[in-house]
Amino acid sequence: MNKSEAFRVDPAATAAFSALRHALPNLRGLEGDEQGIRAVVIGGGTGAPVSIRTLLSLGVQTSAVVAMADDGGSTGVLREEADVTPPGDIRKCLVAFAKDPADPLVRALKYRFAVARDHALGNLLLAALEDACGSFPEAIAICERLVNAQGHVYPSTLDHVVLSARTQDGRVLEGQAVACHSKTALESVWLTDEAGRPPRPYEPALEAIREADLIVLGPGSLFTSIIPNLLIPGVVEAIRASRGRVLFVCALADVQGETWGLTAREHFEALAAHGMEGLIDYMLVHSKVPLRAESPATGSFAALSGAELEHASTSDLNDTQLTRGVRPISINYADMLAIQSRGPIVISRNLVDSEQPTWHSPFALREAFQSVIKMARARRS
Repeated sequence: MNKSEAFRVDPAATAAFSALRHALPNLRGLEGDEQGIRAVVIGGGTGAPVSIRTLLSLGVQTSAVVAMADDGGSTGVLREEADVTPPGDIRKCLVAFAKDPADPLVRALKYRFAVARDHALGNLLLAALEDACGSFPEAIAICERLVNAQGHVYPSTLDHVVLSARTQDGRVLEGQAVACHSKTALESVWLTDEAGRPPRPYEPALEAIREADLIVLGPGSLFTSIIPNLLIPGVVEAIRASRGRVLFVCALADVQGETWGLTAREHFEALAAHGMEGLIDYMLVHSKVPLRAESPATGSFAALSGAELEHASTSDLNDTQLTRGVRPISINYADMLAIQSRGPIVISRNLVDSEQPTWHSPFALREAFQSVIKMARARRS
């Protein structure tokens, strides 16, 4: 095994943010009473960093509340063999908060080692610090200092939890890693601790939510990264008690099985069914074309297929795309109206990154977040 095979860096959607970082001096930031707002991102380790980097680029004081249900990969091995609190999603958010993403230490935390069962260095460090300190929050705090983090990362619970899921065809799946690769879309999920009891919330996470001016859900895996946070007792109540506006950033496409074939409307309905009915103020969706009565269902078809398919629908996906495990999340005008009838304002934008079609464009996402902040301030005044 050569050196390049022994070491690899975890791919991350935030890699595209390097271009945004270099362009920041020439981009318009928040103005007037838009400045000084506090935001909290609720999600997991794949999607939450995207919102974190976007908010930081706008100068927003940001924190993150992170799901603790991960039991796959390096994290799963550490949970099973060392009985540690799941470090993987925390580690990804810590890296997103790093003041200098190019710092060698920050980059090293993303390294995986083929010579050590593909463990990520950041996961091992958090696990070791938890043991050395006797406290997972203290382990996080030490890593925040190491990367000069621009915000705080809070686990939604310190209990070791197990995620269970029911699929739309009635099967029950045990474990986050199994659920996210379900052969059919999920219908509902629930959490217990390892003794079968409801998990206890981590109070600083609840406080961060209550104090936020903007609460961002996602993007990321709906049932295995976003909703598990909402299942922790007290989290939905904290959102309800907060004065902050709630933004749901819908994923661009399914690259796993848990939401296979679900539309943007069905994503919203799943959140509503898991406690968020009446609590979502804005929903950000991708659409290449404007959502009008005469427009067909739209998703990220052109970017995903490399062809001009502006008038395609989900049924038009070709076999190659299905084999790759990618299905765009579609929305049409009727679904937009149905969502808005239940409270949220739907904001549609072309959000796809031209280089990585399953990732959000940093520039488009930043502009959309800026619009949401402006609307939130206007509604408050």
